[in-house]
Amino acid sequence: MRIEFDSFVLAAPTADLSDADDPIAREHADAVEFRMDLADEPLGGLENYDGDLPILATNRTEREGGEAADDGRLETLAEAARIDAVGAIDVELESILEGEADGLLETARERDVAVVASSHDFEGTPPRTELVRTLTEAGKYADVAKLAVTAESKADTLALLSATERLTAHGDAVATMAMGDVGSHTRAVAPVYGSKIGYAPVDPEAATAPGQYDLETLSELVSQLK
Repeated sequence: MRIEFDSFVLAAPTADLSDADDPIAREHADAVEFRMDLADEPLGGLENYDGDLPILATNRTEREGGEAADDGRLETLAEAARIDAVGAIDVELESILEGEADGLLETARERDVAVVASSHDFEGTPPRTELVRTLTEAGKYADVAKLAVTAESKADTLALLSATERLTAHGDAVATMAMGDVGSHTRAVAPVYGSKIGYAPVDPEAATAPGQYDLETLSELVSQLK
C-alpha cells in the first residue's frame, strides 16, 4: 500500500489509529500519519490496523519535537515499515546524514515503502538559500523532502513558499509548512506552490504541531485554492 506523492496527499496525524475510521477522516484524508512516538503500543496498533487509509509512520525524535528516545527508535520504525498497512515512513534528515538510518532506508527500499526525509526548525526560518539547500539535500535520500520552519514574519513565509516553488519547478517532490500563528496560512497555500503533503488532525484539539488546521478545514481550503 505504498503512498505515491505525485499529487498532494492530505494526512491526518494521530496517535490512535481508530481515528482512521472517523467519518471526517474517511471523507477528507488521503492517508494517516501515525505518530508512533505518541502511542502506547505502536507496533501492536499497526499490526491490528484494518482501515482503508494508508499509513505514513513517524517515530519523531525528541530533538525535533517528538517524544521518542533515540535508543531503538529507528529500529522500531524499521519494524513498522515491514507491516503491510505502512505505505511511507518519515525519518529525520539529521539521522540520515549521521548514518543512523542506513538500515531503516534499506528496509524501506526492500519493502517498497516511500520515504519522507524531514527537517524541523522550531527557532525560526533560515534564509531562502538555506531552505533550498536543506530540501535539496533531503531529496537525495527520499521520495519527498519535508521542511517545517517557524515563521516570525510574512517575509519568512514568502521565503518558504519561494523555495517550495523553485524545487517543484525543478521536478523535486517537497513538503513545506511554516509553524506558528504567522505561518499557519502556509499549510493551505503551500500546496498551490507544489507542496506534496499537508497535515491536519481530525480533532483540532489533537494538533501535533503549532498552527495546524483541523482536517475538514484544511481539506476545504486546499480544494478551493488549488
